[in-house]
Amino acid sequence: MAMPTDNPEQCYDNESVKFFYEKSGKNISDHWRRRDYVIVTLGMTVCFIVIFSNLLVIAAIFKNRRFHFPIYYLLGNLALADLFSGISYLHMMFHTGPWTIKLSVHQWFVRQGLIDTSLTASVLNLLAVAVERHQTIFNMQLHSKMSTRRVFIIMLFIWLVAIIMGLVPTMGWHCLCDLENCSTMAPMYSRSYLVFWAILNLLTFSIMLAVYTRIFIYVRHKSKQMSQHTTQMRHKETVFNLMKTVSMILGCFVICWTPGLVVLLLDGLHCDVCKVLLYEKYFLVLAECNSFVNPIIYCFRDKDMRRTFMELLCLCRRGGKSKNASGVHFSTLEHENYKSRKAEPMERSNGTPLIHEVSEDMPVSSEKWN
Repeated sequence: MAMPTDNPEQCYDNESVKFFYEKSGKNISDHWRRRDYVIVTLGMTVCFIVIFSNLLVIAAIFKNRRFHFPIYYLLGNLALADLFSGISYLHMMFHTGPWTIKLSVHQWFVRQGLIDTSLTASVLNLLAVAVERHQTIFNMQLHSKMSTRRVFIIMLFIWLVAIIMGLVPTMGWHCLCDLENCSTMAPMYSRSYLVFWAILNLLTFSIMLAVYTRIFIYVRHKSKQMSQHTTQMRHKETVFNLMKTVSMILGCFVICWTPGLVVLLLDGLHCDVCKVLLYEKYFLVLAECNSFVNPIIYCFRDKDMRRTFMELLCLCRRGGKSKNASGVHFSTLEHENYKSRKAEPMERSNGTPLIHEVSEDMPVSSEKWN
């Protein structure tokens, strides 16, 4: 970690942003070009879409009691991280191109810290979702029995860690006192910090992929032990469909962020022949696009979420809710068990039980997924 030394002459805290960009070899223009206008216009458009779509997801989870379960609270927190990401990128759009020259060193660190915080929050939320799914699936339950209070404590912890990680470079892990160790992509970040940051996130991605792979293997193994009993088949579809949805969210995140993290790692390792600046902006746009992919996945996979979106947008009548949606239903276990007992009161399971039996009473809430 490059910490400031006792001799202030060895540090460059009072230098301009342009000074560091020129030292690192990253071009910075003092006038607007057509390319700058295109980047800012497209970037701002994407940011507004990200902000609006994730606000819609958060509002839907608050509005619909069918989403008041730990897994949805964590997915809502992921939407909050994506919303914060949209705000962070919007802030960057107003502090990029020729505007970058006018930034102070502190303002530049704030700009980068917001992006780092949003990424950390997204990664930690996905890790929390993976752990929650591992816990529930291996107990063959649809929803965790974790209390709402504990879920919110986890969410607060996620944001606390994310904020700290965003502040780490400002607190000392920079190159203001060691110009030879400055990054090319982020001219005031230490190369060692970029290596740490990229490896930590790539390692987390690998852990999450391993967890989901283990879950899928377990579910497939259990499904082979099941009979063709209607209740068991519904349970299998229920669990597997939720797994498909959260896996799609994880997969899109990994696809969108991995190229950028790999480029950061190469920059941190001082790969001169890699030409990281050539791909930087493209991978930044790809990472930004991830923040509005999740609402599309929710809308595509979840009928109740899609219906709630439409209600929030006033695109359908309040009293015109259809109870007979087509497709595979993703209901809570309680609802599925109730329907199965209602349709087949005399039938008994003769295979390995996939999910434990629950109360005989009809539950209040249910979810439906494609």
